[in-house]
Amino acid sequence: MASNRPEMLAAHYAVPMLGAVLNTINTRLDVETVEYILTHSESRLLISERGLSVNAGAAAGLTSVELCQLAEQKGHVVSGSLDLLTEDHGPDELPAFAMADEWQPLCLNYTSGTTGNPKGVFCHHRGGYLNALGNVLALGLTCSSVYLWTLPMFHCNGWCQTWAVTAAGGLHVCLDKPDPSLIFPAIAEYKVTHLSCTPVVLYMMLNHPLRKTRQGGHRVSVNSGGPAPTSALIAQLDALGFDLTHLYGLTESFGPATLRQLDGEQQHLTIERKAVELVKQGVRHLTANRVRILDENGNDVPADGATMGEIVLTGNTLMAGYYRNPAATEKAFEDGVFHTGDLAVRHADGNIEIRERSKDIIISGGENISSVEIESVLHRHPAVPLAAVVAVPHKKWGETPAAFIELRDGMTVTAEELRAFCKLELASFKVPSQFAFTELPKTATGKIQKFVLREWARGPGAGSAHG
Repeated sequence: MASNRPEMLAAHYAVPMLGAVLNTINTRLDVETVEYILTHSESRLLISERGLSVNAGAAAGLTSVELCQLAEQKGHVVSGSLDLLTEDHGPDELPAFAMADEWQPLCLNYTSGTTGNPKGVFCHHRGGYLNALGNVLALGLTCSSVYLWTLPMFHCNGWCQTWAVTAAGGLHVCLDKPDPSLIFPAIAEYKVTHLSCTPVVLYMMLNHPLRKTRQGGHRVSVNSGGPAPTSALIAQLDALGFDLTHLYGLTESFGPATLRQLDGEQQHLTIERKAVELVKQGVRHLTANRVRILDENGNDVPADGATMGEIVLTGNTLMAGYYRNPAATEKAFEDGVFHTGDLAVRHADGNIEIRERSKDIIISGGENISSVEIESVLHRHPAVPLAAVVAVPHKKWGETPAAFIELRDGMTVTAEELRAFCKLELASFKVPSQFAFTELPKTATGKIQKFVLREWARGPGAGSAHG
């Protein structure tokens, strides 16, 4: 349970090479959840750092798990702490004899747990190895690559890039937190070539005064997953020298399973056309799972860019199952494929494009409404960098869309203005009935917590408060 410090990176090698199982814990979790993870995973040792000692210490105390505290990074060694960077604790190399089977457990990653307790995703050495090498090939990592850690290593082992960068012989630049005041100087000082993050971090960078230091800088490959990029985002990133790759994957698939990149010719497209292409989740990379889109009868949907079905995965870069949860595992792998719960179409060129998560479909008056479609329209407004749409109960229609808006710094817009803006692009029944202007609740990895928004939208006086 640590930030993106060198010891966290080293743990991704040392722990599995000892034959042990790595369990990286979200640093923003509360004591109760950390206690659950330590108990459920049957942990023996918790390594943490001074800044997280309150929650880590409390959780360890409740479970009788041994707690080991890392020394502070700036040379100040606290009594009883572990200084791995300056002390000689053993040989430079570790024997790999403990890894006797490629299917043995590599790591245990706990999902967010939006309802109930989080589930432990049981990952094996084979999947981690293959997805790491797939990352090398897909992202163009080489021995000259310089990778800046803006993505939390605790999140799905940094999408397997903890191992991918080393496999390519590249340089890791560890960054404690995704703070633009740290990111921009690091890019310039270390000549960073690659970084990965959620769109939230990208918007933080674009709204930061230090963005002006990037004018005329070297090109950087930026890998992002989550909400589809907008034309406004792509235009601003392009001006800053950032080339965007859109990734898609899950913790259960060891991180990235597909990616959408622009080839040489497509780099010269208009910003609007680039946005049309980069909104897609793309195709699988070389070592990733086979990706299919199935209709409700289990048949592959046609590649017409219109027929929607569920994304299902099969292959070697899938979890072995949910730890100590056979019922959830059986449900996830029903009919011999892994069900993602994401609804998508396949285009004629083979690229997939997510239209909705199955649980986020809004059914209004018997009509299905995609929240992603509404969000895409809202993101085109110059004052709206982030928007999230959820269903709210309606006496007549059953459900209607409600939009939560995070405004760009220094800009304002009213609910009526946004409603009129949406009417230009959407059918009337798809236009949000409510608008709320607020900072969107996010996970530690930058994902918008729609379950929180649903609670807000259903709260007392929600309709009048949201306009």
